[in-house]
Amino acid sequence: MQFFSFWRSLASFRVRIALNLKGVPAEIVFVDLDADAHRADAYRKINPQMALPALVIDDGTVLFQSLAIIDYLDETYPDPPLLPADALGRARVRGLALMVACEGHPLITPRVRRYLDRELDLRDSQQNAWRRHWTVETLAALEGHLAGRKATGLFCHGDAPTIADICL
Repeated sequence: MQFFSFWRSLASFRVRIALNLKGVPAEIVFVDLDADAHRADAYRKINPQMALPALVIDDGTVLFQSLAIIDYLDETYPDPPLLPADALGRARVRGLALMVACEGHPLITPRVRRYLDRELDLRDSQQNAWRRHWTVETLAALEGHLAGRKATGLFCHGDAPTIADICL
């Protein structure tokens, strides 16, 4: 199994956490985002989206998008589980995870930062204000879903880490 990753990629970090929690070995293949290695033909053949992470399993199948990879790992390596056993718990955990991974994180990625800089010509201070705004919005909403809720334990849901904690 090959895991295409970069040390500063939040999405890659999510998968690294899942791999480590489950004790799944993977060969790490470093893709330097700062050097635009994700745009090179070699990586584009692996993931046409040119985004990290990607996981190539032993039969050559390429998995992409961190939450899809984590779902695969959870189904293939069930211990420890990253989703609660009950349907309501799974829905809550997925909702918490999606708040961070799909609403907060995409707005601060290098691809968005480049667009803000090159296309909209926003100064660093304006970009920092943009990132701060969306990060605070996401974390405040997340806190609202966690604070004082019976299902919240030592972790986002219960007393063991789930995909919500991985995304957070």
